[in-house]
Amino acid sequence: MHNDPQTPTEVLDPGTCWDLLRSVSVGHLAVLVNGYPEVFPVNYKVDQQSLVFRTGEGTKLRAAGGPLAVALEADGHDDAKAWSVLVKGKAVILEPSEELLTGAALTLFPWQAGEKDHYVRIEPTSITGRRFTITSPLTWWNHVGRASRPDKA
Repeated sequence: MHNDPQTPTEVLDPGTCWDLLRSVSVGHLAVLVNGYPEVFPVNYKVDQQSLVFRTGEGTKLRAAGGPLAVALEADGHDDAKAWSVLVKGKAVILEPSEELLTGAALTLFPWQAGEKDHYVRIEPTSITGRRFTITSPLTWWNHVGRASRPDKA
């Protein structure tokens, strides 16, 4: 694969990662189920140095009540740059409280209809991120143009 030394991948500091997480509202939650990863889109809010999302009964809620770590990836791009942030940590089911009802959760509205009465907080043990310049598709054209299918040769 071609890696242009003129446009290296930028490793992001935690503060920048949190800023980027605040700039989008949907991420991909990864949990382990019977030894295999499952990934779910969730909309979330940043609450200080943690992430909060709502869910109903099911896999995400069971993962939050369990001993295994979870991960949430969020990403974004514009015409020139793309980024990805990965948060790893423990998911904790939140009890209803005044703090919960006046904090980030107050404006957390799931996109999917249905009962989403449970709030879950991801308490991070690590946060990492990368940002890079988007390469023009023309950069890869020569590689694609030379490709051939063995059954068509």
